[in-house]
Amino acid sequence: MILDTPFKQLAAVFLLSMVPVIELRGAVPAAMLYDFPWEVAYLVTVVGNMVPVPFIILFARKIINWMKRWEKLRTLAHKLEQKAHRNSKKLERFRWLGLCFLVAIPLPGTGAWTGALVASVLQMRLRDAISAIGVGCMIAGIIVTLISYGILG
Repeated sequence: MILDTPFKQLAAVFLLSMVPVIELRGAVPAAMLYDFPWEVAYLVTVVGNMVPVPFIILFARKIINWMKRWEKLRTLAHKLEQKAHRNSKKLERFRWLGLCFLVAIPLPGTGAWTGALVASVLQMRLRDAISAIGVGCMIAGIIVTLISYGILG
C-alpha cells in the first residue's frame, strides 16, 4: 500500500493541508483517521497550511493578470478577483484583525488561500499579511482539532 508507513501518512497530511479548499480543515480529520496524536495533527497541518501563503501573496496578482490574457482562464481569473474583492471590502477597515478572522473561521470560502489572495489584493505588507494569516491558521487549527478529536465533548 502507498501510505503504509507513519512517515508517508504524515507527509500526506502535510501535503493535504497545502491544498486549496481542503487546507487544514480537511487535513486534521485525515490525521485523526491515521491515529496521529492531536498535537502532531495540529502542528503538521498548521505548518503545511502556511507553506504556500507567501508565494500566493507575492504572485497572486501576476498570475491573475496572466490568466486574463487567455480566453479559457479569463472567467476563472475574474471569479478569483471577485471573491478577493468581496472579502477585501469587509477587511479594509480592520486589515490585520479582519484578515486574521477571515482565516480563523473554519467555514467554506475562508482559510489561508483566501486570506493570502485578499492580502494580495489589499497590497498588504508581506510581514503583516503572513502574521495575520499565521495567527488565523493557528486559531482555525485549534477549532478544527478540538472538534475533530472530540476534545470539546
